[in-house]
Amino acid sequence: MFNTAVLERVLIASLVVSLVGGAAFAQEVGKSPWGPKDEIGRLNLITPESRAAILSRIEGSKSYDLAVEYFIGMPSWEAAGDPPYQMWMTHTPNGTLVSDPMKVGKEMNAHVSYTGSAVSMYAHMGTHIDALNHFGLNSKIWNGYAAADHLGDQGWTITGAEKLPPIVARGVMIDVAAAKGMQMLPDNYRITRKDLEDALKSQGVTLAEGDVALIRTGRMQNYEDKSAYMSNPPGLSIDAAKFLVEDGGAMVVGADNLSFEAFPAETENNYIPVHTYLLAQQGAPIIELINLEKLSKDRVYEFAFVGASLKFRGADAAPIRPVAFPLR
Repeated sequence: MFNTAVLERVLIASLVVSLVGGAAFAQEVGKSPWGPKDEIGRLNLITPESRAAILSRIEGSKSYDLAVEYFIGMPSWEAAGDPPYQMWMTHTPNGTLVSDPMKVGKEMNAHVSYTGSAVSMYAHMGTHIDALNHFGLNSKIWNGYAAADHLGDQGWTITGAEKLPPIVARGVMIDVAAAKGMQMLPDNYRITRKDLEDALKSQGVTLAEGDVALIRTGRMQNYEDKSAYMSNPPGLSIDAAKFLVEDGGAMVVGADNLSFEAFPAETENNYIPVHTYLLAQQGAPIIELINLEKLSKDRVYEFAFVGASLKFRGADAAPIRPVAFPLR
């Protein structure tokens, strides 16, 4: 059931003002109903009772890994100059025979094979979760925290990825592509509120407060082809995002693409309005590049969602390894 009092406070605090046609859109960040020190937004909806309730319903015979693989040449957001994924070997069995980095001698190196590697990556790569400091408005982020006060040379002192708790909640996949009889939504398709309503109806599933709502566009089928995956992806509209949070009560929103929202933006004064609406105004973290293909194939629409992100201190995002467990 909805906690209407909390939901109403979130909506009032968020100061959302949107007009069809891209006129005025919300210009202020949301203030948390969970207090002036809140750093996790709608993740406060996770309680001991909510965790226990969903875990008690796990069927147990099957699980679905919703994460993608990381590899050189993988899809990544490079339009703003961010680096691609790189991996290199720091130690190899043959290399240690030559360089003897541990000074143990050739005979020992021939006996003990040593392999080591390193990676370099943008935080928003692969299956990841956006922290609430990823996008803001007017130099402030969720709950009114100002960059001038809380952003240092080593990241944010508040709302960093390390603050995100493990997510254990009811998950709902909304298979928009399948509901439209498509393998994949067309390029630049903007998902509407009606698209989500129709998909939920066809699946026989409703949203509830505290859900992790995951949108399938079908774009994940192109994941191995960087150009095809990144080129003109479909994504959410503002109205669809509002439906998920304000009407559906979603705690976290995710999708199988990287841009998450459709471009070009619907608003003239905000080039990325869905991100700022969810993160800065509603305090709802975003999960991107989540692999929903196996759930779609098996028509699993409701499940226990369990996922924990890496604790990148002060970061605006971190990789997450989500798992879905079908329910009894």
